Amino acid sequence: MNRLTRPRNDRWIAGVCSGLAHRFGISPSLVRLAFVLSCLLPGPQFLIYVVLWVLMPTE
Repeated sequence: MNRLTRPRNDRWIAGVCSGLAHRFGISPSLVRLAFVLSCLLPGPQFLIYVVLWVLMPTE
């Protein structure tokens, strides 16, 4: 089973979306699009991204 890590390649900002995509076996572009669209809604999406950036180990 894949671990939840931020890859050294295929990053745009911190690699959180790419790491989530690799973990769940989906396209990184799809996860990035979902994140950007979710930021249009009220909620703590950006804060969750920053927390994952800090907590997820680098590959």
